[in-house]
Amino acid sequence: MEKLFKIFLIILLFGCLIDFPYGYYQFVRFAALIGFGYLAFKANEQGYKNEAFVYLALAILFQPFIKIALGRTIWNIVDVVVGIGLLVSLATIKNNKND
Repeated sequence: MEKLFKIFLIILLFGCLIDFPYGYYQFVRFAALIGFGYLAFKANEQGYKNEAFVYLALAILFQPFIKIALGRTIWNIVDVVVGIGLLVSLATIKNNKND
């Protein structure tokens, strides 16, 4: 299930690089809050405290209630870095299960 959440978030975050209506970005904020909150919960449940902290910080960063104004360019960089980080986490999970 975590894998699906990560793939969904990756698609949404890379989608932010396209010029969509503002409603899309609001949806991404809500989806990221829920997705990263879930990932933080699961990581904490599995004993991965550092991962849980990172996911919790990302949930706070993307939350839609108190918006953090970084500008479009900075947000695009954040979206790409977080998306790549999620891709890397998918790759390491896959490699760990093969060992």
